[in-house]
Amino acid sequence: MRMSFEEEDTVSVTAPPVDPVATRRRSRAPRKALLVVHIVASVALLGEVWGLVVLNLTATLADDPVLAQSAYQLMSRLVFLGGIPLSLASLATGIILAVRSPWGLVRYYWVFVKLVLNIAVICVGMFLFTPESSAVGVADGTLTTARQWEQVAVLSTQVVMLLIATTLAVFKPRKQTGLRRSARPA
Repeated sequence: MRMSFEEEDTVSVTAPPVDPVATRRRSRAPRKALLVVHIVASVALLGEVWGLVVLNLTATLADDPVLAQSAYQLMSRLVFLGGIPLSLASLATGIILAVRSPWGLVRYYWVFVKLVLNIAVICVGMFLFTPESSAVGVADGTLTTARQWEQVAVLSTQVVMLLIATTLAVFKPRKQTGLRRSARPA
């Protein structure tokens, strides 16, 4: 049967019904994957820094300069192969998650403090932790005990900052900063 021109105009095509549950699941999947990456990177970073504390204590308390030098050399490799990639992954995924969530990046204190702590951990590691120079100092005998304990303190500070960030992520204090996103133009 052939439709006339007038009939063709009035025919409407309906789309198949959309399953809202399936759509919601699909939209949550990338966020959940990103959340998993963020949690794994953050927890791994905490573990890596704790491992550096243990290695640094071993080097500081060792009577054997070869053991101390080896520990500092291992610390240097762990920082470049673990600490830097993990801290940057934690920072990047945390920012993306915050910006794309109702928590926002600066709307709640706990999110903002976590961001500041993550940046502080990175800066402390970059500017204050120097396992390479400690390894050289052990080899030539110029590394002082005070400098070794200073390095232990630097790493311990990083552990404390990461533990505070973890605690904030678990308890999520509801206090807001008072800063909100500006309304988007229509």
